[in-house]
Amino acid sequence: MNSADSPNTVIVNKDRPINDEKRRSWLEDVEGDLVVGEVAQSAFVHVPVHRHTRGQLLHVSSGVVLVKTGFGHWMVPTGQAIWIPPGIEHAVEMMTDVRMQSVYVLPEAISGLPARPRVVGITALMRSLLEEVAPLPHVAQPTGRNGLLYKLIMHEIPRLPELPLGLPFPADPRLARMCRSFLEAPESRVTIDQWARAAGMSRRTFTRRFKQEAGVSLSLWRQQASLFAALPRLASGEAVTTVALDLGYDSVAAFTTMFKRMLGASPRNYLRIPDPGEVN
Repeated sequence: MNSADSPNTVIVNKDRPINDEKRRSWLEDVEGDLVVGEVAQSAFVHVPVHRHTRGQLLHVSSGVVLVKTGFGHWMVPTGQAIWIPPGIEHAVEMMTDVRMQSVYVLPEAISGLPARPRVVGITALMRSLLEEVAPLPHVAQPTGRNGLLYKLIMHEIPRLPELPLGLPFPADPRLARMCRSFLEAPESRVTIDQWARAAGMSRRTFTRRFKQEAGVSLSLWRQQASLFAALPRLASGEAVTTVALDLGYDSVAAFTTMFKRMLGASPRNYLRIPDPGEVN
């Protein structure tokens, strides 16, 4: 489902166009170091490949979003954000119903902005700043309290901690095809030797080539891919047990250990999933 003129897209800021293409054109022309906005979109809405002359911090306040670039894929769950540097072509897919806040920054406005896409954690301070500023009409040169809030947002962006929710793709066509196949049907029991045989390489050559191409080991890449597969399903309400077993884990405990190691919390705590026995 394309997002342009879609009834499944709600623009919170009434001072800018509803149509995606017109809104991107408005964004290119508008003055000011910082542009902040908020939008709600339904599940399965797809924003086709595009790019901005500004850097973009895309914060997912609810739902799960998948961002695709030539560098790889990035999964952005509730409460986190992705930094997209200026000029990077990217497409966005809504894996669930989502609400998003975006900050667009002129590249010369502040130093230290990341040079490559990355998923980042949103601090309590940044969350509060976005809640204050995102619904407001755009002002090119905000003053007073709002001017201070805008400046603080800019200074906080380079300080946001990176999270392991990026999924780089190897440039080698054989390895890239295998990675895409794994994403379509993740299976934790597939061994490195099986991957190497499928690629027509020795185990040693395969592990060295994969890390050179993807920047991470196959083991870490598969754990990240498992998170990609799990997060939308967990966010939509599927049971942790069902998701863990479908992904090939022998037990919920093994899946939870991987999830906690990667994201710092259990699936239930990370996504604030209520306990089945919890009484409202």
